[in-house]
Amino acid sequence: MLLCVCMLLLVASDLGFCQDEASLDDQWEQWKIKHGKQYYSRHQTGTSRSYRNSLQQRSREEEYRRAIWEKNKLKIEAHNKEAEQGKHSYRLGMNFFGDMTSEEMSEKMTCLGMPLHYVKSSGSCYETAEAPQCMKDFKDMDTKEQVNMTCLPNFIDYRKRGMVTRVKNQGNCYSCWAFSAAGALEGQLAKKTGQLLDLSVQNLIDCVTESDGCDGGFITDAFEYVQDNGLNSEEVYPYIGKQWCRHNTSAIAAQCKGFNKVPEEDEYALAKTLYEVGPVSVAIHGSLDEFMLYKNGVFYNPECDKDYVDHAMLLVGYGETAKGLKYWIVKNSYGESWGEEGYLRIVRDRGNHCGIASEASYPLM
Repeated sequence: MLLCVCMLLLVASDLGFCQDEASLDDQWEQWKIKHGKQYYSRHQTGTSRSYRNSLQQRSREEEYRRAIWEKNKLKIEAHNKEAEQGKHSYRLGMNFFGDMTSEEMSEKMTCLGMPLHYVKSSGSCYETAEAPQCMKDFKDMDTKEQVNMTCLPNFIDYRKRGMVTRVKNQGNCYSCWAFSAAGALEGQLAKKTGQLLDLSVQNLIDCVTESDGCDGGFITDAFEYVQDNGLNSEEVYPYIGKQWCRHNTSAIAAQCKGFNKVPEEDEYALAKTLYEVGPVSVAIHGSLDEFMLYKNGVFYNPECDKDYVDHAMLLVGYGETAKGLKYWIVKNSYGESWGEEGYLRIVRDRGNHCGIASEASYPLM
């Protein structure tokens, strides 16, 4: 009798394991379909191979990616369990980056020309542009003193004011710098003309010779280019993620007079600029697994380095949760399936977290 009971328990255990495996297989297949994932050998050369060998190589690559995906899935589940216990203010979620290693995610994030340690302090536009009064006030301000924030509203969201275009996806082109610059220009154009227009990111990628196109670049170089040449609309010059300058001088949609940089590491200056100017280009340290797999909530990670920014985004607002946690609202260029429909909320007034206020700038129109 005891033997029968043991056999039944073993069978039930095996059935449960099979069901878990089947469920995981279904999730894997659904995830691949959702994100258009297809796998080929990472070691394949240009020589011809048999159809059977090709299938075997593809199978090995998929096994490799599946193992990474499962590891990231466990990490997401562990983090979210801790979030439910109040240990984190944000949640993670499986997205397009789920089959990438930490190293691959880090490489994917390096959109700026180089990290903050080496970023040039200013360009000719900044040197020649006349700074607004608020910028002059900031320069004379003691950053260590407690600043009265009562003059600023508690919430700002330029998405609700018709100054932010739809979320876009940079794909495999490391062009976050161009998306950030175009977003800031779109905001200023809407503020000036009342017209919200998608500007050409591809125009910047192809034609800003000081930057490296799909291999990274500088936001301020983009502003300088637009000052000298103007910028086409996305309709005239659509995004394809490849490089070849086809700038149409007879179809200029936007032009700037230069740009200004917000005082470094000053979150009050950043908030005041956002309020008085509109959407602002910013850069953050984004090469963390938790950032890449961010789903929702207010992002805060002690490992985020404010002195090493490598990803450009567009600051469009700020606010505060019901529990009093202050945050910035930032637009990303990873499509609407990433984060909060393409947006990140990141903690505000907490020591310039992730370098949110380290490299902020905006165009002058």
